Amino acid sequence: MELLLDVILDTVIDGVKILPFLFITYLLMELLEKHTMDKAGDIVRKAGKSGPLWGSLLGVVPQCGFSAAASNLYAGRVITVGTLIAIYLSTSDEMLPLMISNRLPVSKILPILGLKALVGIIAGFIVDFAANKTRKLRHLGREDFRIEEMCEREHCHCEEEEEGSVIRSAFIHTLHIFIYILILTFILNFAVELIGEDTIKSVITANSLAGHLVAGVIGLIPNCAASIIITELYLGGMISMGTMMSGLLVGAGIGLLVLFRVNPEIKRNIHITAILYGTGVFFGILIDLIVR
Repeated sequence: MELLLDVILDTVIDGVKILPFLFITYLLMELLEKHTMDKAGDIVRKAGKSGPLWGSLLGVVPQCGFSAAASNLYAGRVITVGTLIAIYLSTSDEMLPLMISNRLPVSKILPILGLKALVGIIAGFIVDFAANKTRKLRHLGREDFRIEEMCEREHCHCEEEEEGSVIRSAFIHTLHIFIYILILTFILNFAVELIGEDTIKSVITANSLAGHLVAGVIGLIPNCAASIIITELYLGGMISMGTMMSGLLVGAGIGLLVLFRVNPEIKRNIHITAILYGTGVFFGILIDLIVR
């Protein structure tokens, strides 16, 4: 009982400490999204063959719902599959607010964002090239626009702004994520206390390949909780940077969830998911090999 109370107290104290930073971060994100989302979408639409470049650069900017918007654009064949993959890979989701909240130095945050953008650009161009040249992937390539057909189907409205002021929207988003953080931090703190931090580290690092594969699976979860779990483990020093990247590169927020909802070709969606997973894990392993 005493252990449980200590874990709860530590969890609440840790959560309260980062709460103001979360609110400030999400307030800035709301303002950024409100003034740049339409422009970002226009740039991607007009990008053509350079779509993966612009998609990756815009995807790394913390705009809630940009991956969902990309899924709709791809369902309408406005953007290429390479551009979609680039946006998915570069999307930072809840990673950035957590890192800022935990006062991670800018010198460490920028390289992580830069790596996500770089991987998105490289993978996006490779996927587009393969989709156009390789017979097995040609079904993923660019087709005629299908916006009218897409608009006839039900759309996901997860990316719409909360009604009311920007401050109210930021507060609601902060509260939602704060609850996630409290729950997950409690679970992590309790697990660490029971098992021991050294034991957890040894289990995760015992098989680095398995760690990358598991992180990638967690990243596929279409929920902000996935990126919170992976980022918290990294900030706690329990997984390597490469393992974190395997999970965060695969993590596309609600993008995949929206893709399966707005794009009727299930087989195509599964192939895209497989490409995203394989690419994220591959580059995560590569990053670990280079960093070491």
